[in-house]
Amino acid sequence: MTDSLAVAVNRDGLHTLAVPTEFEASGPFAVRVHNHGEAAHVHLNLDDRLSEIARIGATNHYVEAGESRSITVETREPSRWPSDTIRGKLKVVVGHGQETHYVDVTVDRTAANGTVRVDPELGKPNRDSEPELPPLAKLVPVVALGSVALVLAVGAVFTGGGIDVVIGGLSIVAAACCAAAAYYLLG
Repeated sequence: MTDSLAVAVNRDGLHTLAVPTEFEASGPFAVRVHNHGEAAHVHLNLDDRLSEIARIGATNHYVEAGESRSITVETREPSRWPSDTIRGKLKVVVGHGQETHYVDVTVDRTAANGTVRVDPELGKPNRDSEPELPPLAKLVPVVALGSVALVLAVGAVFTGGGIDVVIGGLSIVAAACCAAAAYYLLG
């Protein structure tokens, strides 16, 4: 699968659709439906021209609130196409006919000649993911715990004898383990 068509449902109110007016693919493609509001039924239909080379497994799709779904539009083997380029319409319906949009679809088997198509959605920031901490921020707890262990170890070695020396030695080992963990986190 090389291409995908983004469909936004209920983004601007109940039973609304946001669909591009044109779409190009070089073969099989996906219709990515994202429901921004109430649960809805989305119907997809290919016109007669597109049906010559493509098919959708199911035309009716129930999409829960906040859910995203990818619906595959399969194409026949390109050697069985009537021509290199097929143009037709994809009908997208929501709310049992309350809102209908048509997308002019061009499927061009010659377009798969090594060019890379970039989905325009990639240029938009992802609001769902949380920013990842920089590597040095991940290191702060390790350094803090290692420093505490080292201070306790040095204090135990210089202030007492017997069991304090053993606890101090174990604390030095703990500090060394923290240092090793920090090395692997940054490495």
